[in-house]
Amino acid sequence: MMPARRTLLLCAAVLVVAQFAPALADEVGALWWEFGPGWCELSYPEVGGDSSFLCVQLFRRPSIGPGIALTLVLLALLGACLPAVRWCLRPLRDLVPAIERVGPQNLGHRLRLGPGRDELARLGRAIDHMMDRVAVGYEAQRRFAADASHELRTPLAVQRVLVEVGMTGERTDEQLALLAEQLLEANERNERLIEGLIVLAESDRGLVSRTSLRLDDIVAEVVDAHRDRAAEVGLTITCSLRPRVVAGERVLLERLVANLVQNAIKYNRADGTIDVRVGGEPALTVVNTGYDIPPESVPGLFEPFRRLSGSRLNHRSGAGLGLTIARSIARAHDGGITAAPHGHDGLSVHVSFPEAL
Repeated sequence: MMPARRTLLLCAAVLVVAQFAPALADEVGALWWEFGPGWCELSYPEVGGDSSFLCVQLFRRPSIGPGIALTLVLLALLGACLPAVRWCLRPLRDLVPAIERVGPQNLGHRLRLGPGRDELARLGRAIDHMMDRVAVGYEAQRRFAADASHELRTPLAVQRVLVEVGMTGERTDEQLALLAEQLLEANERNERLIEGLIVLAESDRGLVSRTSLRLDDIVAEVVDAHRDRAAEVGLTITCSLRPRVVAGERVLLERLVANLVQNAIKYNRADGTIDVRVGGEPALTVVNTGYDIPPESVPGLFEPFRRLSGSRLNHRSGAGLGLTIARSIARAHDGGITAAPHGHDGLSVHVSFPEAL
């Protein structure tokens, strides 16, 4: 029987017993009047006089006897209700062992209390849905840790090989210069990856403080900082910036915009364009003329260390965390980020933020 029905039965029983409470209190009061004085005389046989007289008067005082009798009856009823309350809550206590058994080793365990509409079934479904979200997050974190370990291990192995090669035999100046260049490139790759992991961790923890910031000003500064880089590869950047206020942290917002602009530059074609817009909703849009991307492959762009084909990124193409960090920063600001292909070439990335108060 569900807790709601048990509680209803308990309330009905309490109402029935309450009808007899006054009569029961009268019976207790009668016993009080009848046996109280005798108890006083037995309690003070050697004293008599004043002590016995005061005790008898206490039991026979009209204002005290009925009140004490009613209090005794209510205490007795309250004590009888305690097992009934435990009986009402027993279905909830039965869930405790099942919940205590859940851990990292069995995140697939579910209560599965059925499709009922009572409170216990709804609670069970809510716990199962919560466990679904926890399992997804745990698996994502486990996979991310494995991918990050692989991404860190590979360049470290390359560095080790280069050092070992450099230590074997005599090397010419040209060979040593090439070796140093390769070591520097591997070291820079590690720095970019570690920096990306740090930013991702900071954005995943949420915002420490919120400040009203002009998103259009932030975008203008970031775009101006990347114009020379875009011009070097023959890209044209256009902007349409309208005033828009966002509540958040400036450093993280700058990183989000920078990642989107850098991706638009990196994955573009010769003589391509980048269009950056700030407005109402979405708050930020970055459009580039790049590769033809199948719609079903777009969600994978936000996964760490992944290519369109699902394979790992080439170590020369960056840390593979740009859009992952952008998504995490958008979520930390209570926003969201989506991407959509043009249908012929390029990608549009849309970032939404709630209006700042």
